[in-house]
Amino acid sequence: MPAFICTTCGCQYPHSEAPPAGCLICQDDRQYVDPAGQAWTTLPAMRKTHFNAFRRLDAGLMGVGTFPGFAIGQRALMVRAPTGTILWDCIGFLDDTTVTLVKALGGLTAIACSHPHFLGSVVEWSHAFDSIPVYLHAMDRKYVTRSDPVITFWEGDHLELAEGLTLIRCGGHFPGSSVLHWAQGADGNGVLLTGDTVQVRPDKGLTFMHSYPNQIPLDAGRVLHIAETLKPWPFEAIYGGWWDRVIPANAKAVMAASVEQYVDAVTGSLEMF
Repeated sequence: MPAFICTTCGCQYPHSEAPPAGCLICQDDRQYVDPAGQAWTTLPAMRKTHFNAFRRLDAGLMGVGTFPGFAIGQRALMVRAPTGTILWDCIGFLDDTTVTLVKALGGLTAIACSHPHFLGSVVEWSHAFDSIPVYLHAMDRKYVTRSDPVITFWEGDHLELAEGLTLIRCGGHFPGSSVLHWAQGADGNGVLLTGDTVQVRPDKGLTFMHSYPNQIPLDAGRVLHIAETLKPWPFEAIYGGWWDRVIPANAKAVMAASVEQYVDAVTGSLEMF
């Protein structure tokens, strides 16, 4: 039986003879059901039309993403730790070529996801690498589309995955929305891998939303909470969820300025005329 994948969000469901009646992710107000109707695909079908590409982004950091673009279009990140490589966020597509290349690069020891939108085919990815653990915050448990024993629901505000790699729950976009702090990144100055818990804007500022496609903003209080949560952590760069959503330098100052700008906008403090 196939494991159906939603073509709008890219999240995979359990094996079944027929597709689910609807997509749990897309029926939530953070996402949307395609106006043309719910549609599904499978990995065997995608393997005829899609492929994954790799790009070295920094020392110890590799991106992997699907072409042509699929669903939300995020790319995952492979970050090297002293004890092995962790996949940050996941994508919906996986094939034998991808597995071969990842193993040639040293394989994976764990997968950590910022929030349910970026789970993709995470169970499939885990099983392809000896059923490595998948970390998702417990507050987002109800949004998992394919349950499996490999998924570890962590609790609290921090979780150290390996030396220098720490999950930080910020909340905001989802209750359990998290970022990954990589202490050794940016020549030891620190890097945040944020998905869209903290979204890098096209102008290389930052924004914070309840729903990105539906343009529903977060309130000022939750954005200030995100900023306060990240304040103690040193970071020079931010890698968002897409290839071009990167702040390569001075990211700490960008964060402070963007939070001030955002709060001014949603509280009506900006001088509009």
